[in-house]
Amino acid sequence: MTSSAAPQSPLLSVEDLKTYFFSPRGVVKAVDGVSFTLNRGEIVGLVGESGCGKSITSLALMRLVPQPAGKIVGGRVMLAGRDLMTLSEEEMRGVRGKRLAMILQDPMVSLDPLFRVGDQIAEAIRYHEPASKKTLRERVVELLRKVKVPSPEVRADDYPFQFSGGMSQRCLIAAGISCRPDVLIADEPTTALDVTIQAQILRLLRDIQEESGTAVILITHDLAVVAQLCHRVLVMYAGRIIEQAGIYDLFENPAHPYAQGLIRSVPVLGRRVPELFTIEGQPPNLMNPPVGCSFAPRCDRKKEICEKQYPNETEIAPGHKVRCWLYG
Repeated sequence: MTSSAAPQSPLLSVEDLKTYFFSPRGVVKAVDGVSFTLNRGEIVGLVGESGCGKSITSLALMRLVPQPAGKIVGGRVMLAGRDLMTLSEEEMRGVRGKRLAMILQDPMVSLDPLFRVGDQIAEAIRYHEPASKKTLRERVVELLRKVKVPSPEVRADDYPFQFSGGMSQRCLIAAGISCRPDVLIADEPTTALDVTIQAQILRLLRDIQEESGTAVILITHDLAVVAQLCHRVLVMYAGRIIEQAGIYDLFENPAHPYAQGLIRSVPVLGRRVPELFTIEGQPPNLMNPPVGCSFAPRCDRKKEICEKQYPNETEIAPGHKVRCWLYG
């Protein structure tokens, strides 16, 4: 008699998350029904054009949406079986940094210029894991060493302006992993860096993930970064996830016309083309989105139903899901 192992439950489960911004001119539906899962030790890429809701999704997971205009109006965020949306602010402070941490996208403005780098890295440790001054210092130096900052004993006492962009990003990563979180959100961690430094940061993130088993949500608009680092990809458009698939499935068999357009718009080394492919039109106004599929005004394969009703999610292959009437 044989028995099969019970399927592993996801570490993070996001269900129908909605985050709106309220203004005198109307309501901006920045995140409008996002659902996905994240497994232990997995790296998932969240991609899409600027303004599609990637960063607001990450802020909603952390419950750091700018107020009073921004508000999480619906959905559940289950972290290891615990709904973060039901926690008090005091309880949520116990989660941030310890269970769920974030690397912000611009190190030059994310680090406070008035405080030493070592003190900023130690802040989360001091809050979650009180320790002696000596132990705290040792932890900070070890973290800087782990992210490959040279002479960490000396650099811990430096101020942010004394670091380059790449080194500042390493300091933010050190702060993000300081309490060994279960989930690490990396919001555009390589955007402001040159190509060589980008490669170093990506290699560093991969090494940390493999060593610690931390699950990572990588937010980016760079498909090359996703191809190097991620196991799965979530494609976001106009506040919703329109396609999700394993990394190979998405690049070899993209289903949604928008995902196909994103991949076609990436230049390929050695391939000569008369002109680069572009997706015609502009993203919709999230204050007044289209009635049907939000991509329909830009889609050259749209059908009549596309302009009348938003498509349900369809699984076209194991683990490969898409919201498009071409498959509904």
